[in-house]
Formats: sequence, C-alpha cells, structure tokens
Amino acid sequence: MLRRRLNRLFAGDEKRVDSRTIHVGHQTCPATDAFIQPKFCDNRIVSSKYTVWNFLPKNLFEQFRRIANFYFLIIFLVQVIVDTPTSPVTSGLPLFFVITVTAIKQGYEDWLRHKADNEVNKYPVIVLEEGQCTHKESEKIKVGDIVEVVEDETFPCDLILLRSSRDDDTCFVTTASLDGESNHKTHYTVPDIEKDLESLNATIECEQPQPDLYKFVGRMHIYRDGQETVVRSLGPENLLLKGATLKNTKKIQGVAVYTGMETKMALNYQGKSQKRSAVEKSINAFLIVYLCLLVSKALVCTTLKYVWQSHPGQDEPWYNQKTQKERDTIQYLKMFTDFLSFMVLFNFIIPVSMYVTVEMQKFLGSFFISWDKDFFDPEIQEGALVNTSDLNEELGQVEYVFTDKTGTLTQNNMEFRECCIDGFQYTYQECQSEVDGYSVTDGPISKLQQKAGREKEDLFLRALCLCHTVQVKEVWQRYGGWDQLDGDAYGAAEQSSFIASSPDEVALVKGAMKYGFTFLGSDCKSMKIMNRDKDIEEYELLHVLNFDPVRRRMSVIVKSKSGEMLLFCKGADLSIFPRVNQEEVDRIRMHVERNATDGYRTLCVAYKQLSVEEYERVDAGLREARLALQDREEKLMVVYNQVENGMTLIGATAVEDRLQEQAAETMEALQGAGMKVWVLTGDKMETAKSTCYACRLFQRGTELLELTVRTLEVGGRQREERLYELLLEYHRKAVQDTPPVKTVVTRSWSSTVQEYGFIVDGATLSLVLNTSRYKSLFLQICQNCTSVLCCRMAPLQKAQIVKMVKCSKGSPITLSVGDGANDVSMILEAHVGIGIKGKEGRQAVRNSDYAIPKLKHLKKLLLAHGHLYYVRIAHLVQYFFYKNLCFILPQFLYQFFCGYSQQPLYDAAYLTMYNICFTSMPILAYSLLEQHICMELLLDNATLYREIAKNAMLRWGPFLYWTMLGVFQGLLFFFGTYYLFSNPALQDTGQVFGNWTFGTIVFTVLVFTVTLKLAMDTRHWTWINHFVVWGSLVFYVFFSFFWGGVIWPFLPQQRMYFVFSSMLSSVSAWLVIVMLIVLSLLPDVLLVVLRTPRGPHPRQKKLSYSSAGGSQSPRSSASPLLMRTFSDEPNPVL
Repeated sequence: MLRRRLNRLFAGDEKRVDSRTIHVGHQTCPATDAFIQPKFCDNRIVSSKYTVWNFLPKNLFEQFRRIANFYFLIIFLVQVIVDTPTSPVTSGLPLFFVITVTAIKQGYEDWLRHKADNEVNKYPVIVLEEGQCTHKESEKIKVGDIVEVVEDETFPCDLILLRSSRDDDTCFVTTASLDGESNHKTHYTVPDIEKDLESLNATIECEQPQPDLYKFVGRMHIYRDGQETVVRSLGPENLLLKGATLKNTKKIQGVAVYTGMETKMALNYQGKSQKRSAVEKSINAFLIVYLCLLVSKALVCTTLKYVWQSHPGQDEPWYNQKTQKERDTIQYLKMFTDFLSFMVLFNFIIPVSMYVTVEMQKFLGSFFISWDKDFFDPEIQEGALVNTSDLNEELGQVEYVFTDKTGTLTQNNMEFRECCIDGFQYTYQECQSEVDGYSVTDGPISKLQQKAGREKEDLFLRALCLCHTVQVKEVWQRYGGWDQLDGDAYGAAEQSSFIASSPDEVALVKGAMKYGFTFLGSDCKSMKIMNRDKDIEEYELLHVLNFDPVRRRMSVIVKSKSGEMLLFCKGADLSIFPRVNQEEVDRIRMHVERNATDGYRTLCVAYKQLSVEEYERVDAGLREARLALQDREEKLMVVYNQVENGMTLIGATAVEDRLQEQAAETMEALQGAGMKVWVLTGDKMETAKSTCYACRLFQRGTELLELTVRTLEVGGRQREERLYELLLEYHRKAVQDTPPVKTVVTRSWSSTVQEYGFIVDGATLSLVLNTSRYKSLFLQICQNCTSVLCCRMAPLQKAQIVKMVKCSKGSPITLSVGDGANDVSMILEAHVGIGIKGKEGRQAVRNSDYAIPKLKHLKKLLLAHGHLYYVRIAHLVQYFFYKNLCFILPQFLYQFFCGYSQQPLYDAAYLTMYNICFTSMPILAYSLLEQHICMELLLDNATLYREIAKNAMLRWGPFLYWTMLGVFQGLLFFFGTYYLFSNPALQDTGQVFGNWTFGTIVFTVLVFTVTLKLAMDTRHWTWINHFVVWGSLVFYVFFSFFWGGVIWPFLPQQRMYFVFSSMLSSVSAWLVIVMLIVLSLLPDVLLVVLRTPRGPHPRQKKLSYSSAGGSQSPRSSASPLLMRTFSDEPNPVL
C-alpha cells in the first residue's frame, strides 16, 4: 500500500487529469516527441498485511487494542512499578503466552499471503522488446509493454488486445476468478493495426483506473508515415483483464494499460469487513460484569483495610514498626497504591487465556468442516472450504436465510423446452412424428392443429441463430465442415459444440438446431447458418448491441446476401413488449406467463427491417458514441433505444433450469429449524414463484401477498398512494389479525393458522426503501410471513434487503447463500456468507465465509456443525468465567482473615499455571470434540436447532447460574478448609499446618472440582478426552511434588518446600479434599436426579418416528442443555 501511495504521489500528471496516455511498446510518436510519459505503478501485487520490519510493532498495536490484553498489560506494569503482593511473572507469563500464540497465528496467515503474492509476482511472462521475445517476471511488466500470453494462461495485467492467433482476430476468455462467470467471452483485436507489432507506432488514450469490470473507455491513435492519423475506439471487448484465462486461442499479444494495484482485479479486492459473532459480544458483556466485580472487591478490601487499621494498635503493632519513609507517605497515595495492589491480587478473575483458547478452538474446529466426507462432491472433486474460522458458532444461530435462485436453488443447467411463434406453441419431442420436428400444442382450440406460417417459423429460428455472441469450437473442423455433418458428428456437436458468455444463449442455439436451423460459426465479420433445407446462409455482422442489465436485452444488426439489413433483438418480456406493436403482444403474453408459471426462463424475440438511410444514421451514431471518452455508455444507450423501437414481435422461448438435488428437503429442514427463507433473484416473478412452490417455501394453503408494479397499477392512482394502501392492507392481514408466531410451532399441512408468503419486485422495493414509513410497514409484514420472494432484484438491492433485516429490531443473525458474482454483495453484507461452488465461477466462493459444493450440504452445515459449534463455544465461555470465579473468590475471602495485608493465598507457580496448564487442555478438547447429541439426531430433528436459537446458552440466565455455582463452590472451598484448620494438630507429629498448606489444599480441591465438573458435562468421550482430563490431574499432582521437592536456586524463598508432600501425609487433609469435591459437585447430581423427565429418549423417539412415519418433534432438552449438567442421554459412540 505504501508503494502504491508513493507511486501516486510522484505521478502528479496522472493525478491531475481524467485520462492517461500510453505509448505502445514505449515508442515515441511524431506528434508527441516532447511529451514526457508519466510514471505508472509497477505490476507488483501486495495483499499481505505485514512486512519483516513492521510485523512486531504493528501486530502488538493491534493485539493491545483488545480490552483484555490491554488490561493485563496495565496490571503487569503495575506489578513491575509498584510493590505488589504477587510477582510480575504471574501476569506477564500468561499475557506473553496469549500474545505469542496469536502473533504466530497471524504471522503464519500473513506468510501465506506473502507466498501467494510471490507466486503471482514471480510468475514468468513473455514481453516483446525490439521484436524479440524476452522472459521476465510478472512484477517487472510496465505500462506500455507488449505482452504475449499463450492458451490456458492467465493475463498478468490489464491488456488491450492487439493480435490473436485466430484467423477472425478474436480470442476467448474465461473470467471466473473475476466476476464468477465460467462461460467463454469473446474479445476482439483493435482493427486496422499492423501485423508486425514492432513497426506499430501508436498511443492509447484511456480513462484512469476504476473498478468496474464491465466498463472501459479509450481510443487508439495509430501513426503512419505520410498518412493521416487513424483513430480507433476501445471498449470492454478489447480489454483483457488480469486474472482472466485465455481459452481456445493458441496465443495473443496485447499492450499493458493497467498494472499491479491499479488493475481492475486489484481495485475490486476489498478486505472483508470484520464480522463479529454474537458469542464475542456476549464475552465482552460478561467481561464488563467481571471487571465490575474486580473493582468492587478491590474497593471493599481497600476500605476495610483502613477501617481495620483505624483501631488502636492495628496500624502499627509493636512487632511491625513503620519506617520514617512510610510515615511520611501521603495517605491518599498510599490508599491508591493499596487499591492497585488488590487489583493485581484479584486480577485473575479476568480470564485472559480464554481468548487464546477461543482462537485455537475456532481455528482447529474449522478443520472438521473441511474434513467432513459428506461435503465431498465427486462431480467437481472438491469438499467444503472454510475461508474464516471466526464465525463457526454463528452457523448455529441463523434466523434468516437469503438465497439466490439461479445456480443455488436451481442447477443453472439450461435446456430448451419449447417456443411460441406468432401465438402458436411449439414443443420439441424426441420421437418426431410430425414434419420438421414440430409438435403443436397449447394453441387455441380452434387452431389446435394449425401452425404459424413457414416464413414466420424460419424468421424466428433465424433470429435464434443470429442474435447471440456464441462461438463454435475449433475442434469441430475435424468433421470437415458443417454442411457435411453426418448423424454421429451432429450428436457430438450437440453435446459440446458452443462456447458463450451465458448458458441461456447456448440453450437457444441448440434449440434452433433441434428444429433444423444450425449455427455454423462466425468468420471475421460474417455469420453462417444452415437452414432446414440444408442450404448455407451467410450474413455480414454489422453491429452487436450488447446485453446490459439496464436494457435487459441484446440485439444484432446483420446484412444478408441480398443486401437486406435486419435487426434481431431478444430480451426480457418487460423490455421487449413496450418496443413492439401492441396487438402482437396479446398473442404472445399468454404463453410467456404460462411458461413462467411452469418455472421456465422466458425470452421474447423481435426483429426490424432497416432502410439504408436508417442504418447509416444508426451506424454514424454508434461510431461517434464509441469514440467518446466521456459519457460513452450514456451516448450508446441513446442510440440503442432509438434503433430498438418499433420492432415486430416474432415469438418467445422457454428454457428450463432444474432444481438442485434435495433443494426442497433442504429448504423444508431450514424452515423446520425456525429459520425464515427469503429468495432474492433477478428472474421474473412467475418463474421464481414456481421455484418457491417446488422448493416447498410456498405451500398449497399459503396466501400470497403481492407487492409488485402490476398490483400498484391497479386502480389507476399514483403508485405511492396505492403502495401505502397495499402495505396497510397486508399489515392488517399478516400482523394485526394474525396471532404471534411461536418459534416452537412447526409447519404442517394441516395447520389451522393461515400462512402468508410475500412477493415484491425490484421496482417496488426501490419505492419502499426510500421512505422510512413504508420501510417499517414492509419489514413488519415480511417478518410475519413464512417466506419472502424478491424478484427482479439488482445485486445492490440484494445487499440492501439483507442490511435492512440485519439492522432490524433484535439484530437477527442473517445468512446469505449464492453462487455468482451478483451474489457477492449480499454474501459480504450478511453475518455469515455461504458460497456455492457452482457453474458461475468462484467469486462468490472467494468472498464467502464458507463454501460448499451443493445447496443440500447447507442442511448439515447449519443443523449439525453449527449446532455443535455453538454449544461447544458457549460452554467454553461460561466454563472459563466459572472456573476463574472459583479460583479468585477464596483469595478474596482470605483477606478477611489476614488483616487485608494483600497476602496471596496461592503460590506464584499455581497462580501462573492454573489457566495455562492445569485447566486449559480439558476444556479445549471438550470444545473441539463434544457431541451432546449425535449428528444423525440433529439432522433428523430440525427442531433441536430452535433450542439454542437467539444465543440461548449465553443469556443472562445461564450466566447467572454459572456465577452462582462458582460462588457456592468458592465459598465451600475456603470455609471447608478453614473449618478443617480449626483443629491445629493435623499431622501425626503434632506439627501444625501453615498458610501455604491452607492455600494448597484449597487449590487442590479447586483443580479437581472444576476438572471433574467438565468431565460430568462431557457426553461424548474419546481417547483424547480421557487423556487430557485425567492427564491434567496427574500432571498437577506430579508438578506439585516436583515443585515442592526441589530447592530451586533462582527462588529467594523456598516457601513451598515439601508443603504438598506433608499435606498428603495427613489423613484429615485427604478426608477434607474428598468431601469438599463431592459436596461441590452434589448440586449438579441432584439437579439431574430430581429433574422430571420430559418425554421419551431422543433415540426412542427416532425409532417410533421411523416406524410410525409420524412427524413428532423430539423432547425439549433446553433446560439441561442451558445448564450443561448431567444428562439422561447415554454417551454417543465414536
């Protein structure tokens, strides 16, 4: 980033102008000999965060921005500066451990980014210098260099295509890594340039770098000796983007126009905004509570100390006289120092090691998703992918699911089904019994056996063969030409014969093939087709009016051999119908709506015959607009709208996009788990509605509330008035007159409660989102509907919908799932983003938090993995606060018996190692391996997901339970041991125990109790759990023997020497340790014993469910789950 800013700083010329001038091949041009070429940035890509020099300061700064880390740093500095009762090591060592582990993790991740950058920057490329091919590293490419790229290589920077190995001066490119589209795109060389690029003398004037992948404006000035300068327009069709891949072309040569961090790919890379999980927010809330407890304890002890010392003889007893310096110390400064000392003494109530344990749990736990064999898809030979491990637990808290339709709910595998020509329906049948392969269905009764005229049929099929950007693969030439195709060759061609930017276009061209019209390919500026009579027709391609999402249509202007000029146009019905003769619309509209209701994707086809004068006017307008550097898109749009008017409607097509495997079952399971599913799509309403019915999002009894342009136009009033009226009506139906929806009620076909589905389109949504009054009503209606369908949506509108729900009352957890580049905005906006590894490339996958091969895998990801992740980490958080409260409460109580002298109860080694060694591994193993309910049951009973909804295990109720349990056990540890010490002679020798033995007994009971409490909560035992639980206890015992059995030369005082051994020599000490452990764990045991069973065992329920075929829900186990005590469920077997 620094390099990029310096480049921009010194490139002053570039900063002041709106365009840049590039010398092709760095050759000076006659007209610009005195021109000084500005400096551009190099081709180096930098996505890493740190360097060797700034890693330490930058990483430390970021880590100490965390409240807990900064707090422990302050405590450590206080221990170093002020005379505190505990060693600075007790705070410094845990802090150093946390900082080091986190720094290693972040350093490793950044090293991977450096490694990926180096792979790109050091990639070998070929650059043409003085007519010779020179091999260079990618990072050394400069703006103006002529670069050569061969087939299947990615472009190292943004290039203007100058020369192609193909005869038609085109090349094919896939941009899956950029915009998610895996289909081939056609790009064209700049016309009228020399074949020998060494002699090319030209400059390129183009816009400054900007991130829009589909926009590029420029022009090339070509200089020739003794001739007038030739100017050629440059557009997106001439620009090859960095990251795209060359396909079906042996090699190309192009000139670099944007390099490094100024390429469109780099400008589109934006770091994901930091997503914080609900668990992290709960941790911060609990941390504030414990900080208040800490300050309260320190204030109480400081106050009581000076109250106690105010009594005569207490402040300065005869055996502990003060020095003169102590007598001269300011009283308030002394009180503040004592307050800090108590803060240091009690600071272990804040579990700093919890943060590193949570980090490790998330990082290691994410591997279970990647390793899950059920997520492996044999078709693409890939499994699930985890792009971020910070949101694992959010998968168990999802309340709203926003899904794309095409490629997510459906397969994005287009198949031509039928067409309508001049009002007559044509359905292709494999067993062709009629002439020309036509089967006429669905016409009016009186015209059942009639067909459109032969001329209209040929015109329609000719339009399908010409109005597209499809290219024929070169491999077909093996068959010796299209006019000589035999049956086998035709079959092979039909399987994989075309490459195009959209699967819809391929489906339409193949559909025309079924009816006898075959597209043979294009050669330079001509297109060849073979008609039903096997005659070859050749057309000159004059202009292509490309598709764009605003116009929602595309057109071509062609010229036949006879000199006739025709415009063929295809597009969405809403964009075609207003531009054709209205009497023709009625004959076609019925078929379009019926096909959309059946779930087919429909396109309308129209044509227009152009006169010579009209064409010359259009041609001049297009050429002028394409040479413009400013407002080129707007000028082209004006010409497009002028020529695409007054057309004749020929017919419409219907293409089927089938549902994904188990899409309906997945959606039904998500709704059964209490999630609300919204479908956000750019398709028309009828198509999307039929998909929702097929996916069971809308049921037969669901009443659909429609808020679209069509409903707003009823009544002839203004849209805003009608919109408000409809919103009030729907609000009364879905919100006011409907009882509140209980999340525990499952959907059923026999439900007596009326279910509502809501449908809205993009145009109406724009009106709603612009007015807060409408927005509030709209949101309330949506939240009370079982499913919501948003159709005709732009990508930005998808993100707006997600943001609206995410920021609504209650801040529900949202999840977005999609497979294409148009879904990236909503994937980034949602709390959790899921990418589908579909056919629309990998941009959605790269921008997602998790990626899965198929939609069906979403069920297990949420209902099983998400459920378990949340339960594990919620228990981890509550357990950490609980065990630290148990740890520090006896230390607080001890001050009441030692004159508030800040005397520590535990040895410094125990203070340091309690959270690091003695109690850390069991909870880490639990948080990785625990399965309180086996995965099969979680998948079979989606309602179990509801029990943990809305952060149920980290609410204030469970937190209070764990806190009370910690207080009870802390009191029991201290006073139980205190009453033991009421008998001074506890050893056979008559020797009395000291204060370090007292603290060691309390600490021993503490370690065994909190570890056995976790063992009682564990329901899924593995050898790892056994090893860490019992191993931690054994390690504590051995460490205590070792620590107290050796005289350590670096310790000034040997206060623990043989303390642990002499303690265990007392039978009384053994008795009190065992009794206190049993009494501490007794409430958990009694809670399970006295709790009334609430239903059959889930395994029995599963058996009865299977045998009876019913839809009973499993028993609710919310109470034991929230408290995490013993369960009456047996341990699942590995």
